[in-house]
Amino acid sequence: MNNSAANTGRVLWAGLRALLVLTVVCGVLYPLAVTGIAQLTMPGKANGSEIEDASGKVVGSALIGQTYLDGDAPDLRWFQPRPSNGLGTNSVNTRYSLILSGATNRSGDNEDLIRWVTDAKAAVVKDNSTAGYKVKPSDVPADAVTSSGSGLDPHISPEYAKLQVHRVAERNGLTVAQVDRLVAGHTDDRILGFIGEPRVNVLELNTALRDLAAGR
Repeated sequence: MNNSAANTGRVLWAGLRALLVLTVVCGVLYPLAVTGIAQLTMPGKANGSEIEDASGKVVGSALIGQTYLDGDAPDLRWFQPRPSNGLGTNSVNTRYSLILSGATNRSGDNEDLIRWVTDAKAAVVKDNSTAGYKVKPSDVPADAVTSSGSGLDPHISPEYAKLQVHRVAERNGLTVAQVDRLVAGHTDDRILGFIGEPRVNVLELNTALRDLAAGR
């Protein structure tokens, strides 16, 4: 009986020691080491890839798309991101207004998806046509009328950005050449020259647009 109690005590003490050691190593030392390395080698990414405006104010993350609305309609002063049809809205965290990540999960011949794409294309043509620049339906790229798999894609194609240039220039009192240069300066090439597609981060572009318009 005494031997059994002693063995049980030794096992429990060994288990407690293992718990304490693993808690310190895995719960304290390892997170501190990883955090320290990340802060030293890539502080921007480690802190959420934050984007700041000219005044140093954080306006968002380069990894998460944002919408630009005037009430319920798109705010046409700004470059518009990809659509986010079919996504829910945040009802838990009332401090921040969030978009929940998720795809539409509709097949190519789904009537709802066809209607969304048709309506989105008509809106893109209407919103981006100006007195001196008319957008044709054939000019509208696929990413202008379809959402990404997550619905939170922060990028658009250079083609969609260029399609919006005339409207953005007119709404902000800028020249087309100025806005063209802005788009060109914020167009990222393929990663390592062959991975992915050229892309434009909408938040970075709109942040630069605001600074340019404010200083005109």
